[in-house]
Amino acid sequence: MATTTSSETSAAAREECDSFMAGLRKRNPGETEFHQAVEDVTESLMPFLLDNPKYQEARILERLTEPDRIIIFRVSWLDDSGRYRVNRGYRVQCNNAIGPYKGGLRFHPSVNLSILKFLAFEQTLKNSLTTLPMGGGKGGANFNPKGKSDNEVMRFCQSFMTELAKHIGKDIDVPAGDIGVGEREIGYLFGHYVRIAHEFTGAMTGKGIPFGGSLIRKEATGYGCVYFVEEMLNRKGDSIQGKSCLVSGSGNVALYTIEKINHLGGKAVTASDSDGFIYDPEGIQDERLEYLMELKSRHRGRVFEYAEKFGCEYFEGKRPWGVPADAAFPSATQNEINEADAQTLVRNGIMVVAEGANMPSESAAVRVFLDARILYAPGKASNAGGVTVSGLEQTQNSLRLSWTRGEVDTKLQAIMKDIHAKCVKYGEEGDWVNYVQGANLGGFVRVADAMLAYGVV
Repeated sequence: MATTTSSETSAAAREECDSFMAGLRKRNPGETEFHQAVEDVTESLMPFLLDNPKYQEARILERLTEPDRIIIFRVSWLDDSGRYRVNRGYRVQCNNAIGPYKGGLRFHPSVNLSILKFLAFEQTLKNSLTTLPMGGGKGGANFNPKGKSDNEVMRFCQSFMTELAKHIGKDIDVPAGDIGVGEREIGYLFGHYVRIAHEFTGAMTGKGIPFGGSLIRKEATGYGCVYFVEEMLNRKGDSIQGKSCLVSGSGNVALYTIEKINHLGGKAVTASDSDGFIYDPEGIQDERLEYLMELKSRHRGRVFEYAEKFGCEYFEGKRPWGVPADAAFPSATQNEINEADAQTLVRNGIMVVAEGANMPSESAAVRVFLDARILYAPGKASNAGGVTVSGLEQTQNSLRLSWTRGEVDTKLQAIMKDIHAKCVKYGEEGDWVNYVQGANLGGFVRVADAMLAYGVV
């Protein structure tokens, strides 16, 4: 009997992937971020799908990449000068096979349908990895809260929620925060939802502690990312202690990544914003980290002010990936690491790259990391801590109780450990783990099996 070689299997998988992506691009023209996210997953899934034809026959991948529904709506509001303003609002409800849609709201001028579809698709697999009962969704608006007064942000949020409230609920779709949507925005959004819906339920997460929020929610993505890295290193008989770490960004994800790196004995030496990055070889810790947190969270300042205060280097218009270090935590935004950046990181001896942001590495950069066989954690695994604690907030709301900080942190650590174990299960290749393969397969199988059980829906 003739046998199929690995090269023949690889060629067949490539052909199937190319055919699938051609159809997806035709159905979704111009949506480059969505194409990138789907292709990255499809490339790793296709050999598995060819070996398990039940998923092919049920066209699970086609169904998973076609959102259940997309809601697009006008958001009209008045600025402080009494002028009419108009923005576009979105909610992409991707898949609810394993639970209510769950995913953040992003307020930023760059928001468009392509970005939200990529985020909702990634969210579906990420939420599956947590083992919590959450489907995947994402939403937002091309509204920029920067430079707006509190009253302007409030009026925008109330107008946005007037439409969104028709499509969400604790058992339907539970939005959270994302870029541009912090505790202030969640407060305005949730307050208006309660008024419209005439009920107080856990229909949103990321809320303030006094009205149903969870402790360590704002820290969760950064903490979870570092916990995941610790698991990766522990498997190799190592730890983050003593490691020099590059962190991009200076929002919640980056700041609490830095904090947890410090707690575990590592040393974060960079932070950045859209203007440039700072390099502090002494480490961003103790009073320096406190200053950076105060600068970014309260005063909405720029990182160059940190450089001026503490006398360290500031690199205008640059990203931190050229600084030699042991670990990198891209925690700012999508596609912030290109192929050349990745090559520089590898050349400088980077041991581990863990994504705190969503898809911060371009496809070519990911290939560099995989070819170098370093420890590379894709965002759907390593940044799942945020949605994990959002899920735990939903649970607390349903139970009408609040867990302590320690209880939530313990549950977060356990779930990140379980996510790591699942990635190892599906991605182990001898002494090395392909965490991209592991995360994609681990997230896909749970959703796919639920979809199979439902039949044609």
